[in-house]
Amino acid sequence: MSDPRIAHHLPLLKSRWDVAQARTFVAAKEECWARDGLGHWAFFADDQYVGWGGFQREGEDWDYGLVLTAEAFGLGARITRKSLAFAQADARIPYVTCLLPLSRRKLAAMKRLGARPIGTIEYQDSRFRKYRLETS
Repeated sequence: MSDPRIAHHLPLLKSRWDVAQARTFVAAKEECWARDGLGHWAFFADDQYVGWGGFQREGEDWDYGLVLTAEAFGLGARITRKSLAFAQADARIPYVTCLLPLSRRKLAAMKRLGARPIGTIEYQDSRFRKYRLETS
């Protein structure tokens, strides 16, 4: 998340990414697992770390997020399809929401997935486009 090409699309990343922030981040994600029994995963391809993402409970919603290394951008559709297959098989997840930063201009993938736009929302002092995708 210290790569400027990635950080540009992470409006919640308000300062330089360092070891202390990484530890706090991991602890928060582990808390999601403890609280909800589900959270984010680390993704690997050919034994190489390529990013993180998954599902996080946000109120009544299960929000899906994916952050890849710049070298792994081409894997996003494949990882998302596998993640959504997981959601479809999990009775706790009748639908998934996605928050995309306004910096994301290419949105055709959301349409191809069948996600419908809900609108623009503010989350932690940043604006996002919110989508909903039925999984049941």
